[in-house]
Amino acid sequence: MRNLCVLSLLWGTLAWAQAKPAAAHKPDDGHNLSPSASSVAPDAAVLTIKGFCTPPAPAPTSTQACETIVTRAEFEKLVDAIQPTMDEQSKRHFAQAYPEFLIMAREAQQRGLDKTPRFEERVNFARLQILSQELTRQIQEQAAEVPDKDIQDYYQKNVRDFETVNLERIVVPLRGEKDTASAEAMTKFAETLHARAAAGEDFVRLQKEAYDAVGIGGNSEPNPVLRDMRRRSLPLTQASVFDLKLGEISTVISDTTGHYIYKMDSKGMVPLETAKKEIWNMLRRQRTQKMIESIQQPFTTDVNHAYFGTGEGGDKD
Repeated sequence: MRNLCVLSLLWGTLAWAQAKPAAAHKPDDGHNLSPSASSVAPDAAVLTIKGFCTPPAPAPTSTQACETIVTRAEFEKLVDAIQPTMDEQSKRHFAQAYPEFLIMAREAQQRGLDKTPRFEERVNFARLQILSQELTRQIQEQAAEVPDKDIQDYYQKNVRDFETVNLERIVVPLRGEKDTASAEAMTKFAETLHARAAAGEDFVRLQKEAYDAVGIGGNSEPNPVLRDMRRRSLPLTQASVFDLKLGEISTVISDTTGHYIYKMDSKGMVPLETAKKEIWNMLRRQRTQKMIESIQQPFTTDVNHAYFGTGEGGDKD
């Protein structure tokens, strides 16, 4: 039972490593290790499997014990091949499972399981998976080499996306009444609040009245202030508030969730230096997708629906 649990853990680690996208940068020389682990010499043993020899010894002797040693360099080479960014906890799990994996694999070879057609098919499919993953990793590394000029150009062409504003907002939530009279009453109430806001009344007081009107209580004062907002922070139907002038009040913006009233307090910009990492990530993803599409696009696949079905609970007509 213990062997099965440990092997299941190893398979989980490998599946996680395959599913996780390759890192966009190379791992550091520390291999995400603690200071004590980093002090271990490259040729020092990190795993010693006693009683296990490769190839198997006829019988252990009293003068020379049968054992297999895995050095730090060997272990880290294996980790780098599977998942370079594996954290310490995953490495401990992997180190626990790896010896069991070696033992079970050798037993399988001794039983001739590596000579079966089933094994060959699985090896061939695993090879396809690994090659695909290696190509994806290489593409991601290439896509990560985004020129500074591309980042600067993106910033200049999409400068509106990096505008920031400080707003005040009144929200009149919809209570969910189905009758038209109640809906019209809430619309008129929102228009009344809008007129009072335009006349200079305090947004905190108006927001509290809006909450009271729909039965939303609370012991603390509402906070209508929204700081450092960007266009992507608001629904598209409300993005027009970014075009307000300083001190200007928006019209009542209504959607299926409620009525909204905004006031523009101040405007700013995210500096290019601050935005660089965000733009780099965005362009890296775009470049990765474009490279993958350029490889896959020339090919198409016809599926025999008589065999596979349509996936909709019935055969295709």
